[in-house]
Amino acid sequence: MQLGFLVDLRLCMGCKGCEIACKVENEVPLSTWRLRVKYVDVGTFPETKRTFTPLRCNHCANAPCERICPVSALHYLENGIVNIDKERCIGCAGCVLACPYGAIYIDPQTQTADKCTYCAHRVASSMMPSCVVACPVEANIFGDLDDPMSSISKYIQSHQGNVQVRKPEKGTEPHHFYVGGGNVTLNPLASFRGEGHNLFNNLKHLPIGGH
Repeated sequence: MQLGFLVDLRLCMGCKGCEIACKVENEVPLSTWRLRVKYVDVGTFPETKRTFTPLRCNHCANAPCERICPVSALHYLENGIVNIDKERCIGCAGCVLACPYGAIYIDPQTQTADKCTYCAHRVASSMMPSCVVACPVEANIFGDLDDPMSSISKYIQSHQGNVQVRKPEKGTEPHHFYVGGGNVTLNPLASFRGEGHNLFNNLKHLPIGGH
């Protein structure tokens, strides 16, 4: 078994229900996140639109966080989930630096590493991750990539040529996929902000004082 995740970005409407469900289910502290929904505005007025991209741990087959952990706190479960043993973690933050997706953080309360685990505790009880349950448009698809009859396998098969992963050049072999994504949504370096959109640059030209 190899569990994986897919988000159809054509369906995602940016409601952040998944983000909230994740926070509640996993008691994620304020100022940190296991899952966040990034939004990017694209186009030129009046032809503009806002895109939404949920970001979480990619549960890579070649996970640099798992390799770098000196105490094996990050480890693979039999179902392919990259899990964290917070009892073993020493808070060295090596995994935080190793992850090319920025998906790991140090819990400010426990001073140990934390990230999305695909809600491993729910999966162990044959339940779906909380974010999947919360999505009102069913943009999140979760299941066994090794089972050709699973929902996620069928979805990938029916959308061949339109399935992408983030940063494939890193060689991490992510098990988190996107359908309907583009360069702007999946590549953080692809966005361009002109000087005219920089609030500071606009304000610095205003007169100071009462004149």
